[in-house]
Amino acid sequence: MRPSGRELNEMRPISIDVAVTRHAEGSCLIKCGDTHVLCTATLEERVPPFLKNTGLGWVTAEYGMLPRATNTRMRREAKNGQTGRTQEIQRLIGRALRAGVDRVALGERQITIDCDVIQADGGTRCAAITGGWVALRLAVNKLIKVGDVITDPLVDPIAGISCGIYAGQPVLDLDYPEDSEAGVDGNFVMTGSGRLVEVQMSAEGATFSQDEMTQLLGLANKGVAELVAAQKAAVA
Repeated sequence: MRPSGRELNEMRPISIDVAVTRHAEGSCLIKCGDTHVLCTATLEERVPPFLKNTGLGWVTAEYGMLPRATNTRMRREAKNGQTGRTQEIQRLIGRALRAGVDRVALGERQITIDCDVIQADGGTRCAAITGGWVALRLAVNKLIKVGDVITDPLVDPIAGISCGIYAGQPVLDLDYPEDSEAGVDGNFVMTGSGRLVEVQMSAEGATFSQDEMTQLLGLANKGVAELVAAQKAAVA
């Protein structure tokens, strides 16, 4: 029995509310159970220096957790004082979202996705990727509407889901009580068509077999399919 009472292959309730901020070109509040992440997209008609005059666009991301996103207050992270965890997660979000972008079609402009965790209960990086794509989709829709891009640069939705082995059983969409005690923990980033973008797997207290990894991948496929359906419904 999972602490939440969910079935082994059951997701937490998912909701995605769009246009939740006034100024951002795209925004959403994604809720995966008790994990809530605010995602905003900012469009700029410039690119980093290494891409200048290449004709290629860029998608990047920043990630942070509010001080009371967790049970006890965390100190705010200044930009030059980010933890290694924060830097790793925001690089993951950027890599993941770029995997679904035709950077030639985007043109020489940058879209920055800001992911701010309001409340954390496990799976924050996966929720940030999933919600980040929604914010990105909304920002790109505005470019298309005004004719700044001719071909849609978003070739496939991108979503992330956690899976792991908890109490000896492969489970989908770990919340914090499971994540903190899982023998094996994994994050799967996939496209809407089911292709893998990135897999992060680690033994947290027990090794795992190839068969167990295959089972977790099967759960991830199911979870991502549900997340992509929620993404498409949110931006319809």
